[in-house]
Amino acid sequence: MVNLSVPVSTQKEFFKITHTIVMYVFQGMGIPVGKLALYTALGGVRPSACLPVTIDVGTNNEKLLNDEFYIGLRQKRATGKEYYDLLHEFMSAVKQNYGEKFEDFANHNAFELLAKYGTTHLVFNDDIQGTASVVLAGVVAALKLIGGDTLTDHKFLFLGAGEAGTGIAELIALEISKQTKAPNEESRKQIWLVDSKGLIVSSRVNSLHHFKKHWAHEHEPVGTLIEAVKVIKPTVLIGSSGVGKTFTKEVVEAMTANNKIPLILALSNPTSQSECTAEEAYTWSEVK
Repeated sequence: MVNLSVPVSTQKEFFKITHTIVMYVFQGMGIPVGKLALYTALGGVRPSACLPVTIDVGTNNEKLLNDEFYIGLRQKRATGKEYYDLLHEFMSAVKQNYGEKFEDFANHNAFELLAKYGTTHLVFNDDIQGTASVVLAGVVAALKLIGGDTLTDHKFLFLGAGEAGTGIAELIALEISKQTKAPNEESRKQIWLVDSKGLIVSSRVNSLHHFKKHWAHEHEPVGTLIEAVKVIKPTVLIGSSGVGKTFTKEVVEAMTANNKIPLILALSNPTSQSECTAEEAYTWSEVK
């Protein structure tokens, strides 16, 4: 484990030891260790070629700051220039020898960092890109069941517009563009997102985070998911909200009313935060 509570500059020589996949997060060691274990078990990557890293920039959780047993950096979270300078020093230190995978950055940081380093470093954000790859594969595989020859025959509605939701949406749009040769801006029009304030539409564009603006289509404001299902009439409903029980019986029945065989993907975890269970989806859709 590398603890980056210590200035990164003191660890540059350490990073030159061997060619390594560096998996780093901001949420403790459990996630990077677990993900690298999957790389070894499923991908055959040598454990000696994996280096889990947690970057500790402090916490704003007063309970943790006052906990005598808290082992993290006991200070308020770094932000702004201090934060980005630390990340840049780290990225520079590992660039020559490592491929890098990162996740669990806050939404506003994750997209900016991926855009900033995507053309100069071998970086991969699992929340944005890894989840999207798996979901796209699932949707493509489901076409033989739900009908339609390609993704262009379908309309997508997301509940959740964070890293996972917008990452999945963008990859689906890219695949549609690949199939149709249409500009990505045109392909995005088949994809709609609902966040905590309702359907993302053009009238909200000035108040949206930059990574949501691509999905602000022309439409009247819609406040709830069930309303969005009824007016958008999606063939595919994808949940990445992290809020449990949001795919209610009414929502599933509305999807069933619109489609002979609806595709409903409740992706949030753990199970208690899933939008619905498989049993609920099967029961409410009458096993469609």
